[in-house]
Amino acid sequence: MSHSPKPKPDGRFRMFAPILAGATLRERLIACVGALIGIGLTGLISSYLLGQGPHLPLIVAPMGASAVLLFAVPASPLAQPWSIIGGNTISALVGIITASLIHDPIIASGVGVALAIAAMSLARCLHPPGGAAALTAVLGGPVVASWGLLFPFVPVGLNSCILVALGLLFHKLARRNYPHVAAIAAVNTHQTADLPASLRVGFREEDLDAALAAFDETFDIDRGDLSRLLQQVELQATIRAHGDIRCADIMSRDVISIGADADPSDARALLLKHNIRTLPVMDENGQLAGTVGLRELSQHAGRVGDILSKAATASDADPAFSLLPVLTDGHAHAVIVIDSEHRILGLISQTDLLSAAARALPTGSAER
Repeated sequence: MSHSPKPKPDGRFRMFAPILAGATLRERLIACVGALIGIGLTGLISSYLLGQGPHLPLIVAPMGASAVLLFAVPASPLAQPWSIIGGNTISALVGIITASLIHDPIIASGVGVALAIAAMSLARCLHPPGGAAALTAVLGGPVVASWGLLFPFVPVGLNSCILVALGLLFHKLARRNYPHVAAIAAVNTHQTADLPASLRVGFREEDLDAALAAFDETFDIDRGDLSRLLQQVELQATIRAHGDIRCADIMSRDVISIGADADPSDARALLLKHNIRTLPVMDENGQLAGTVGLRELSQHAGRVGDILSKAATASDADPAFSLLPVLTDGHAHAVIVIDSEHRILGLISQTDLLSAAARALPTGSAER
């Protein structure tokens, strides 16, 4: 029996084989630059505020580990601002108290790190470098001992605050999402007890909880992000299975639209006459400006352009099933297909996508 060779990492730099999902060479280079700036400026600012000398370290060692999390995995729950500031400060405080009560350094080290984990867990600021901060407080020697209960706040707390502030600024300039906001659970827009349409098929939240319980392990990802990731996996699998169906194949091409300067009563008449729920609105250049429906037209306005909603759009070459999240979120009833100049090419309604899905089903399933 022959065995096929293991696939090599793609890309020019084949020795770069990331062990974290989603990691790329670009992301790691950004992390390196961020850590360089973050640690350098933290030390510089601390020296400016505290002065230099052997009586107080400018920056404590756990900040290096905090920088790895802050700049390399900013989406991690362990790398969020409160995790860094609270985790390091609380752990250092636990270490100082432990060292004052237990004089054997070996026993104090173990107890200090163990209690630091417990304290961070209770304060919801679990941060791996916090263990190093506790250990530093226990084994820091005369320099740390001379500062007593002040050490967790200066320099540990001060270093942490400066590093987080620099991280916030760096990620904003790099256009990265930090602090990371976990995915918000879908809600039923009709305000009934039913689950949202997107959650009535496929896995449910209780399935996710059961799977996590079956693994009996802790994963470094927010539960909401994990749910969103699995939903995206389901969507990508559907697109792959039916990727030959494009928006151009199922869109309506004779699109009923109206100008932005039109009277709202004319828009209402078009919606009722053609039995449609979404009416694209064009500006004076013939480009898509937005959409209106009966909800928007219930507002008082002198012209249609004053009550527009943002249009959900797609390209004619996009896979048709990539529109599933948009057309099942309870908000949008249609997607407007546009060209590169934002001119209307067609429209795909929920009915159009449902018809395409029905045709994509196996014949036996469709007849049942």
